[in-house]
Amino acid sequence: MKSSTAGLQFTGNGLLSYFNSAKKVNKEKASGFVAAVGGAAQPTGQGQPAGRASGQSYSETQSSGQGQPSDQPSGQPLGNAFQFASGDTQSRPTVAGSAQVKGAPSIPNAVSPTAPIRMETRKLSVKYGSVFGVKEISLAIPTNSVMALIGPSGCGKTTFLRSLNRMHDLTRGAEILGQVLLDNNDIYAEGVNPVLIRRKIGMVFQKPTPFPTLSIYDNVVAGLKLVGIRNKAVLNEVCERALKQAALFEEVKDRLNSPAVSLSGGQQQRLSIARALAVEPEVLLMDEPTSSLDPQGTLRIEELIHELKKDVTIIIITHNMQQAARVSDQTAFFYMGNLIEVGNTKTLFTNPREQRTEDYITGRFG
Repeated sequence: MKSSTAGLQFTGNGLLSYFNSAKKVNKEKASGFVAAVGGAAQPTGQGQPAGRASGQSYSETQSSGQGQPSDQPSGQPLGNAFQFASGDTQSRPTVAGSAQVKGAPSIPNAVSPTAPIRMETRKLSVKYGSVFGVKEISLAIPTNSVMALIGPSGCGKTTFLRSLNRMHDLTRGAEILGQVLLDNNDIYAEGVNPVLIRRKIGMVFQKPTPFPTLSIYDNVVAGLKLVGIRNKAVLNEVCERALKQAALFEEVKDRLNSPAVSLSGGQQQRLSIARALAVEPEVLLMDEPTSSLDPQGTLRIEELIHELKKDVTIIIITHNMQQAARVSDQTAFFYMGNLIEVGNTKTLFTNPREQRTEDYITGRFG
């Protein structure tokens, strides 16, 4: 696989300056097969989450106080922070940075997609008893784009991400309010099967999660077998295509029957991605997928993200500001359970509207 070229330097006052000019990678496109379970070996429930409020109304004008301007808005470009090279020829975001989503609550820097919306949340809240994990998050993610979620630890990023494919269904005491729309259909609507939702919305976790007792081959096709597909020719085709899509096939093609745990950490993470991609999900959720990898493994995953967004919509959590700048088209900043600011990554990193956003991305806290 070809590598992207990236530059990173520190300015005199400690702010970061970044640019990235990625080379396009020519890879065989994998078509996938049927929708089945992606991500890790997580239990799946059939029922509705306990305490889920139904029939939540959606106000087009209510902002819920999230992302309100601080007392000291920055208003000035961060001329020396996370600047993208002017010669960057890579296709960047397909959305405007300051227009508002049609029908969405009024929040600073809400995005106006030029591409169709794949996934959207409307006043989404997650409660654990009387405690809110996230509060009234309204966010739209365009098709075939990468959305990065940033913010300090404990700000609600993972809580939000797990709500997008109903991972909270089995969390005792969890209550979901608001709406999560996939192709304009509420995934929490009555009668919707959460297992089917997780087939359409795959997940890759922070640490590699291969099934330890299964071979490399069986890990990739586990989702297909789960729904009763046993045709060997079909399984072979899907396994090869998924591994190629995850840029792993050439490294493991001669040992597909070896235990998955025999792979390196970076290979195991790409195997987890291949398992999710084997069923061709519409959305792929990634919770700090490179946090446990070395620089070379991180580079491979980032290159893979650039390639995968041609086929799937990706939402990724990262604590690495340079990584967010490298891989994402849009970035959303979370703080204390609230969505503070969201917009075009380049715009948000170079000219944030919120003082808190500027403070976070320049390392003043978090």
